[in-house]
Amino acid sequence: MLLDQKVAVVYGAGGAIGGAAARAFAREGARVFLAGRTAETLEAVAGEIRAAGGAAETAVVDALDEAAVDAFVDGVAAGAGAVDVSFNVISFGDVQEPLMELTVDGVTGPVHTIVRTQFLTTRAAARHMIPRGSGVILTFGGSSDRTMPGLGALKVAFDAVEGLRRQWACELGPHGVRVVTLKTGGIPESIPDDFDAKGAIAEAIRKDTLLGRAATLADVGNVAAFVASDRARTLTSTEVNISCGAIPE
Repeated sequence: MLLDQKVAVVYGAGGAIGGAAARAFAREGARVFLAGRTAETLEAVAGEIRAAGGAAETAVVDALDEAAVDAFVDGVAAGAGAVDVSFNVISFGDVQEPLMELTVDGVTGPVHTIVRTQFLTTRAAARHMIPRGSGVILTFGGSSDRTMPGLGALKVAFDAVEGLRRQWACELGPHGVRVVTLKTGGIPESIPDDFDAKGAIAEAIRKDTLLGRAATLADVGNVAAFVASDRARTLTSTEVNISCGAIPE
């Protein structure tokens, strides 16, 4: 298995993308610690993992709270003996509206939220990875030179995280810690069923691809597990493009 004996932490694990990654990590042999704000959704994912024979534990953690994040990660490392993988996919309140229609807070709020949480969770994991000379930090969303109207703070926030990712990769690389971003052109399955425009958005995502299909949640989990594994040990300070050609780079 790709992640046999590894310890993986997933923030936002009760959500669609975080849950998909957690299931894939566990399937590949990792002991998975699921963090988020809602115990019920975390336990639902953990229950599926355990039913499939995997190992999963849950914790209610505010990934924007410095003390809470540090205490959580320190506890995982103390109990499990290591932190090998950290993946943060919490919601950050992205606002997808034209910039001219947004307030200052509408733009800076999501950027502040995602940069703060990514910094805190990466730093907390890195403290335990550096002494061991190994580890993988994953981020999600990515960036692109391709722009389109209406993305507003979402594009700005993703670009900010990419700047943070590059700097972390530069500083953590000498310690054997890899930092990689997964990016897609959108995942139709992750759109809530009660969202009125789900069908139209899903079709637009598919039309933008070169393969005539969009990435699935299973695809995200499978790629995340591979990138987190030692088989991808040459990958760092880069994006892994799983957009089915929607982002041609």
